[in-house]
Amino acid sequence: MMKTYIGFGAVCGLAMGVSLGEVKMEAGAGWLKFTGGEGAGKGRHVVLLAGDEEYRSEEAMPMLAKILSTHHGFDATVLFSADDDGTINPKATKSLMGAEALDDADALVMLLRFREYDDATMGKFKGAVDRGVPLVALRTSTHIFNFPKESAWAEWSWNHESGGFGKKVLGETWISHWGSHKVEATRGAIEKGQEKNPLLNGVADLFGDTDVYEAALPEDATVLVRGVVLKGMERDGEPADHEKARKDGGTQKVNEPSMPVAWSREVKNEAGKINKVLTTTMGAATDLENEGLRRLVVNGVYWGLGIEVPASAEVAYVGEFKATKYGFDGHKQGLAAGDFTK
Repeated sequence: MMKTYIGFGAVCGLAMGVSLGEVKMEAGAGWLKFTGGEGAGKGRHVVLLAGDEEYRSEEAMPMLAKILSTHHGFDATVLFSADDDGTINPKATKSLMGAEALDDADALVMLLRFREYDDATMGKFKGAVDRGVPLVALRTSTHIFNFPKESAWAEWSWNHESGGFGKKVLGETWISHWGSHKVEATRGAIEKGQEKNPLLNGVADLFGDTDVYEAALPEDATVLVRGVVLKGMERDGEPADHEKARKDGGTQKVNEPSMPVAWSREVKNEAGKINKVLTTTMGAATDLENEGLRRLVVNGVYWGLGIEVPASAEVAYVGEFKATKYGFDGHKQGLAAGDFTK
């Protein structure tokens, strides 16, 4: 069943003072679409993929979709992992509802983890990648797929000898928690020499309550932000100074140097097209309460689509947003896509 809602932008604009025009919303079983108002993104379709068991992508992706549609004019569709009746279920690793939206996607934003989609869904995902759509990948998207060795999609898996889609396209797969999980938060430090990179326009004061991931990037990656591992969970905490062993066998203090937590690449795919890629290992719903991180994501969409990146993109919430703390089995029960039209 599909429901249509009119006037979202106007109504929220009255409440929040942020509307750029009326936004039309549609919600079906496991999917949600916002038809954008006026803005630089008008006529472009961004598809946001939610599907992880820990970091509340089912909350973060609708919030980002509202920002992209209301403030910037993009059409924005959110696809969820859900049960057959449309109840959002992050543990439904084989589910991506409304996958036909991938057929006309102009850009993808994703927070996914260990997905095992069926052949038809993977075909649509691969089709989008092969068209050269830009990719904005958050947090666990480095380990996006988890297929058995006998699968036709095994080479896309996080643990394939190649590193799978994460390593080959996004720039890294899963290695380890570099900061202590739920103990050491992350403060973002702009990479020296990248201060004027358009992807970082208006990006400042980056902080996330998730930890830094270990990452060893390919030579063609441009490091944008490094993650300072903090002593504790407060944004003004001191940098940690303990040593840790890397995957390559070496040992270093965790912030000498700090690991990259945001980077960009331009990658030629199997079809010969170029995908512009922005990856950040920050990006839990709680991390995205940080204005700078939301702006980085929005900048990534602009940059990927070849639209001039605003000096300071509007990223104010459209409606209220308060993220649920990350953790396994911590998602809100019984939600449907339509619940995020509010």
